[in-house]
Amino acid sequence: MKNSMSIKTGLAALIAVLTVSCTSGYKKVSGKRANYTTMSSEELAEHLIFKDRGFKLNQKVQEGGTMRDRMKQDEIQKICSALKKRQVDSSTAQKVSTIAKNNMLYPKGSIRLGDWKKGRALVQNAFGFRVGHKTDKHSKRKPGGMCVNCHLLDSKMTIPSGNLGPSLRGYGKTRGQSEGVMKYTYEVIYNPHSVFPCTNMPRLGANGFINQEQIRDVMAYLLDPKSPINQ
Repeated sequence: MKNSMSIKTGLAALIAVLTVSCTSGYKKVSGKRANYTTMSSEELAEHLIFKDRGFKLNQKVQEGGTMRDRMKQDEIQKICSALKKRQVDSSTAQKVSTIAKNNMLYPKGSIRLGDWKKGRALVQNAFGFRVGHKTDKHSKRKPGGMCVNCHLLDSKMTIPSGNLGPSLRGYGKTRGQSEGVMKYTYEVIYNPHSVFPCTNMPRLGANGFINQEQIRDVMAYLLDPKSPINQ
């Protein structure tokens, strides 16, 4: 699956909708009755989507291919899913981090900052890659970084921030702009598994959600002293 973001939230929502529509705990599938009440949340999601055809898996997605293609896990996702909510052990962390670092693509030349104003617009933009009854059309609007969904950003933003990830206020003010900080920040944005194995954070660069220029702009928003996040 190309999308690195956890699909559990989406599956949970799908389960809620489909389960409410059922009047009993049973569903007749291929002549047999499937007992929903004995299934775990993961098993129910798999059943409703893949066996009961409760989702249009042939629906086209923005990165190319179909929803069925997006549902296929890549190597990192398979390793992290095998943990089954257990804490990441050192062996697994090393394996995931190595895979992520081996697939890291750095910009030509040195890592540098872009335009913090453009970066600020990107981190607030949660548009892109959604499918369903109202699919996001990238031809009409460019997708964003969706950072505001999980992180507390600058205090002047009117958009409510999420709290799944750590606060990013004062990010550059406390870290500066050394070569090491620049490299670290780039890697976390491009593929956070290189630094935080089995994280919930999406691989914004590795999966092509944002391009190299946009990564520079987001980095500028985080590191430029003039950026409101560092005021």
